[in-house]
Amino acid sequence: MRDRQIRGLVNQMPDDTGRSFVRIFTTNVLTVFNAIVGGSFLLLLALGAWQDALFGVFVVANTMIGVGQEFRAKRILSRLSVLTAPRALVHRENADVECAVADVVLDDILVLLPGAQIVADTIVVESHELEVDESLLTGESDPIVAPIGHELLSGSLIVAGSGLARVIRVGADAYAARITSEARQFALVNSELRRSIGQVIRWLSLLLIPISVVVVNGQMQAAGGWAAALSGTGWRDVAVASTASVIAMVPAGLVFISSVALAVGAVRLARHGVLVRELAAVEGLARVDMLCIDKTGTLTEGAMALDRVDLIGRPPPGWECALGWLAHDPAANATARAIAERFTNTGEPPVRAVPFASRHKWSAVSFAAGAPAGTWVLGGADVILAQSPQTAGTHAAAETIAETGARTLVIAKSAHPISEAEGIDPILPEGLEPVALIILRERVRADAARIVRYFQEQGVEVCVLSGDEPRTVAAIARAAGLSAELRSVDARTLPLEPAALTEALRDARVFGRVTPEQKKAMILALKSSGHTVAMVGDGVNDALALKHADLGIAIGTGSGAARGVAHVVLLDGGFAHLPQVVAEGRRVIANVERLARVFLTKTVYAIVLGVAFGLLLVPFPFLPRQLSIVDGLTIGLPALVLGFLPNSSAYRPGFLTRTVRFCVPSGLIVAAAVFTVVAVATRVNLPQGQVQAAATITLTLSALWVLVILARPLTRLTAILVGSALLGLGIVLLVPVSRRFLVLELPPAEIAATALVAAGVASGLLELVHRLARPVRG
Repeated sequence: MRDRQIRGLVNQMPDDTGRSFVRIFTTNVLTVFNAIVGGSFLLLLALGAWQDALFGVFVVANTMIGVGQEFRAKRILSRLSVLTAPRALVHRENADVECAVADVVLDDILVLLPGAQIVADTIVVESHELEVDESLLTGESDPIVAPIGHELLSGSLIVAGSGLARVIRVGADAYAARITSEARQFALVNSELRRSIGQVIRWLSLLLIPISVVVVNGQMQAAGGWAAALSGTGWRDVAVASTASVIAMVPAGLVFISSVALAVGAVRLARHGVLVRELAAVEGLARVDMLCIDKTGTLTEGAMALDRVDLIGRPPPGWECALGWLAHDPAANATARAIAERFTNTGEPPVRAVPFASRHKWSAVSFAAGAPAGTWVLGGADVILAQSPQTAGTHAAAETIAETGARTLVIAKSAHPISEAEGIDPILPEGLEPVALIILRERVRADAARIVRYFQEQGVEVCVLSGDEPRTVAAIARAAGLSAELRSVDARTLPLEPAALTEALRDARVFGRVTPEQKKAMILALKSSGHTVAMVGDGVNDALALKHADLGIAIGTGSGAARGVAHVVLLDGGFAHLPQVVAEGRRVIANVERLARVFLTKTVYAIVLGVAFGLLLVPFPFLPRQLSIVDGLTIGLPALVLGFLPNSSAYRPGFLTRTVRFCVPSGLIVAAAVFTVVAVATRVNLPQGQVQAAATITLTLSALWVLVILARPLTRLTAILVGSALLGLGIVLLVPVSRRFLVLELPPAEIAATALVAAGVASGLLELVHRLARPVRG
């Protein structure tokens, strides 16, 4: 053992979750965007113009949100482990000793007892009726018999019997570790909102540098030229004005308010038992058009339930008593125990009992007297009825029922005793007569059919991926509400080549005998064919598929590996909250689209104004603090309201395209209105404070109409919002303290009228753009 520890042949799990904290921090902080905005913020502080540096709050908030979100996901993934067993039992030096899972070495002998989890890949060297549950790994719900020489994978559970197994793979080479390692690799959820907003930020980052050069040069020339401005104090005013122009181009609050909207959505879902591990996942289900689900533990509750009992002819007296005894036997397997819900044990003492064993696949009990006198056998129809030609009809009936996905047992009676021979397997008594067929089915979740129907009505296809036998999977799928005409496919027949697999998945929607690697490949194939895929699962066998789906949804009662890698966890284990997730996602994505239009319209008109005044060598008509007030009235508080309005609009692809189609013409219209008013005010030689006031009136009223458009349908709340913005503008212009702080002077009546007319014309044109652009309806 010592030699193997020195050579590193120990069961130490890999601990790599992708990017380090330093890399996460530098990736989010050291960007061109942050350099320009952060530099402007520091410049204003250095110049003592703290009143104009309020935008810095958003820069810090945006950066911290990005760092915090990615680091939180990294911490969650670092805790992910397929293996949950705290200790392992190994046989060393003729004794059974406990040790840490990490201390298990290659060639160790694991002691396997009921309830134990296999902590490394092993091969069985001794088996005493050993049965293993691999459902978390393979998705197949039936325990398997593990004879000598059978390979057991790490992550499996011992459900019956006992045995010894030699460790053949440890650490990173073990099956559970390979799944864990891939599942741990960090990847953000596929979010159109984040992707589109990030794309806009990248575009702006590239544009800001050349635009900034144009703006600064124009303002320096407007101040009398570079030499004159640098030789005196004019450069300070140029720096402030240029900063105002550049910062106005940045949608500084868009990331922040979008993240807040997503966070509020996550909180709402948490109240209903839905844990959102990543904020962008809130909008994920609004975009999903393919929902892939596991069967065991997802569509079903993971346990068998008694469906019915079909009597064969006139049953002999005492059959219910005998069946109750067999079902309540402490050695009964899970299938037999499902019968105990309906049949009770009367306590009649038997003279002989044979517990169920996987080797002979039946259990039996003999009574000496009373109604249940005789030998009663419970087991599979293929075992119990195979010995008698007279029972061929019953055997065929059992086979027919099995084709529907049910599990069929037979209880039969014989007047003959069970074999008493020692040291050999018990032998079925002669003269067995079938008494009844016991039909059991996996218990379908009570809410499964309703949720499946909901998604189908919403245009979302449902695809079932299971490790179980295809006919069983198809039957469960039908019971859960999928089409009765659906066909099931044995995944072992599917091609391996991605293009061929994609073609094979085009029509079929129910698959059995699917391995974890196949689930992952099928998810990737569906994504490559243009689907936005959500995966719902609960087991280790689902972890890779959950990881690679556009949205991974874990059942909270499932494995830690599934919960750890999923974007969304249904804490109470039910489907019932998925419609709420969809509704919340739709509300968020529709409202963030409204927000994006508000913010990016501002970006467009700011770029146009900055470039126009820079090229024409005219002083920029705003100070940063003045633009901050305009933003507060038309974007800041309104954005907080717009982000949380009710909205049930169905998702439509093309978020960025629609946003650009609305924002570019709208921004041009607002910029043209402001430029017109500034040109008129400048021509009559008004003081700069009056020019800035006229420009502020025009910009506020024009931008407010953008808000009016996007807040529709107008409600009392949105009407109060618009009214408050107008009242705020009045206070800014009429209260002396605010005018002094903002360096504004009331313009003459004719210029004020010009500003009102320009804003009115702009509003009419914005209304036309709104109708032509066909925005998302609220």
